[in-house]
Amino acid sequence: MPDYSRQLSKYIPAKAAPIISQWINDTGCLFKVTRKRLTKLGDYRAPFGPSNHRITVNHDLNPFAFLITTIHEFAHLKTWNDYKNRVKPHGAEWKTNFKSLMVPFIKLDIFPEDIVQAVSTYMDNPAASSCTDLHLYRTLKKYDSTPTGVLHVENLDCNSVFYLKNGRAFQVLEKMRKRYKCIELSSKKMFLFHPLAEVFVIKDEIPCTSDM
Repeated sequence: MPDYSRQLSKYIPAKAAPIISQWINDTGCLFKVTRKRLTKLGDYRAPFGPSNHRITVNHDLNPFAFLITTIHEFAHLKTWNDYKNRVKPHGAEWKTNFKSLMVPFIKLDIFPEDIVQAVSTYMDNPAASSCTDLHLYRTLKKYDSTPTGVLHVENLDCNSVFYLKNGRAFQVLEKMRKRYKCIELSSKKMFLFHPLAEVFVIKDEIPCTSDM
């Protein structure tokens, strides 16, 4: 039986690697580290035809975020094994499995105390993604190696102009309930941004009332 601990230790805390390696072997899961995806941190695909379980996790996550995302996806795998597609993807069954799979890592003292507290709160009612729990997501982001010049949308004032890596420029208009409403300067189309979306700031701000 292969031991993936050494490879996994590049992405998650070393003490967690043997457990995840065992899960991969026990389930026959195809576990793949993938490129950064803006819309998700990881995903799970159920067996189909000759294909077995498949889990992918973004390569650029910090070790704690990578581990929590991995546990999240293995909870999907366990839920599928228990119930197939007869239950909701993030229903009570998945929540129960996520909590039970998380417990060994809490006991191993793998996470810093602030993450333990955030995870404990999150585990009271786990959401579809850790991204949707701002307290947990914000706590995990503290352990990222953020490049110089990168800010989060929630740190910008109204009227601030920012751009993405692909060069698209936006202006912050207002804070909604969970997102920030922004206008793309070139197309004048409206977009909603996650509060912790990573952006680059343009120093010369354009007032909201300008005619462009």
